[in-house]
Amino acid sequence: MEEQKNHPLLGEFKGRMRIFHDADDSNLNYILDSSQSALTRLTGITDLENVEFKELIIERSRYVYHDQVEFFWENFQADILGLSIAHYVPEDDSEQKGDTDSGNKEERTTT
Repeated sequence: MEEQKNHPLLGEFKGRMRIFHDADDSNLNYILDSSQSALTRLTGITDLENVEFKELIIERSRYVYHDQVEFFWENFQADILGLSIAHYVPEDDSEQKGDTDSGNKEERTTT
């Protein structure tokens, strides 16, 4: 039987939730993985070293654990939006449109 790889935040989550046994580790790993995926999709962040991102993963996991995830979005909407905006990286429009004439503009003369 293959040994399960634990989510990097499992120990921290169990400490936060005061869970001192290993019986639910499989379920807790699933909850943490799904929370991380959902928040990455919304924020674009993947770095678990980001303290705010890590806290949101733990908080969403707490709501899921207590079957209250529908309240997480409402209660943390501002945090999620703020984190998304803070880490937003705009795409370069000229690359998307294939604009290669940026330096060849005609000069207009007015009479």
